[in-house]
Amino acid sequence: MKPPSGGFSFSINFVIMQTSNITMLPVMEHFYTIQGEGFHSGRAAYFIRLAGCDIECVWCDVKESWDANQYQNYPAKEIAQFCDTAKSDFVVITGGEPCMYSLEELTQQLHHKGKYIAIETSGCYPITGEIDWICFSPKKFKSPLESVYKQADELKIIIAHPSDFEWAENHAQKVNDNCKLYLQAEWSKRERFLPLIVEHVKNHPKWNISIQTHKILNIP
Repeated sequence: MKPPSGGFSFSINFVIMQTSNITMLPVMEHFYTIQGEGFHSGRAAYFIRLAGCDIECVWCDVKESWDANQYQNYPAKEIAQFCDTAKSDFVVITGGEPCMYSLEELTQQLHHKGKYIAIETSGCYPITGEIDWICFSPKKFKSPLESVYKQADELKIIIAHPSDFEWAENHAQKVNDNCKLYLQAEWSKRERFLPLIVEHVKNHPKWNISIQTHKILNIP
């Protein structure tokens, strides 16, 4: 597991959590909202956003999540308790890139509470823990692991350039037969690319359209 860049303090914390047998994870934010995109769009969900990412997509809308050193580390058991007050049993672990960390203890704690766990990942790191739904969103800035293609329940490709359609088809050929396929326009370019996505889906109906409805609804 590779720690986020530029983090001497993170390295110290990482050693501590390894030697103490307590999984400590940097949490940027956590909140109860509605899942706005992909297969589970419209579903009430508790989001746990872990900090730290070395993919650094130029169009990322949560760039403040990249540096894990800016945020507090919490024990996995305490993180699982964040969602105790939420009425939904659906929990989304996102980032940043959450798979930079071991998620074994966190997912065990969440399952102990009867939660259904989804994760959103670029696939650049091994997926650890007991995950119920894997949303795999590969990025051009760092190649994903081959093993993730067979694990993915959902493939979500962000369209920000005309060449991304061919790139999406290449990835779709590698996922398992049951994987759900989604194309999603990069938000700042949605007016340009949504019409192209509509035509692509009409011509390739194996795909679905994902729209960031949470941004339309102006919710987290």
